[in-house]
Amino acid sequence: MAASNSSPTAPSDPAEQRSVAELLRQLTEQTTRLGQKEIELAKAEMAIKGKRIGVGAGAFSAAGLLALLALGALTAAAILGLAAAVEAWLAALIVAVVYLLVAGVLALLGRSRVQAATPPVPEQAAASVKEDLKETKQKAKEGRA
Repeated sequence: MAASNSSPTAPSDPAEQRSVAELLRQLTEQTTRLGQKEIELAKAEMAIKGKRIGVGAGAFSAAGLLALLALGALTAAAILGLAAAVEAWLAALIVAVVYLLVAGVLALLGRSRVQAATPPVPEQAAASVKEDLKETKQKAKEGRA
């Protein structure tokens, strides 16, 4: 019977023969590379999304500009329409007063919404964090006792 060079307990795979320090070094390198690749992927994804957001914001801006121009045309039409019934200056005054009333209502609505949203801190999240800290401190005290 031929004698074997390896004992039954000796690992035959070269990977199994590496030391713990080598394996930890390799794990650290692989983890670092993986983290770097994940960051590169996130950057690429954010660049694509940033471009899409930019195009979307440009489209919204163009839509807002066109809506403003349309409002000007509608204002002129309203004034000219009213001018058939009243003097032109009175027609312009009526349209302006209607705009001011609508602006006032929108301002009051906006003010109430802003007041309802202040202070701008995540109150529920802050309360949850405080509760977590309290529970963690309690568990730490129980663990020491």
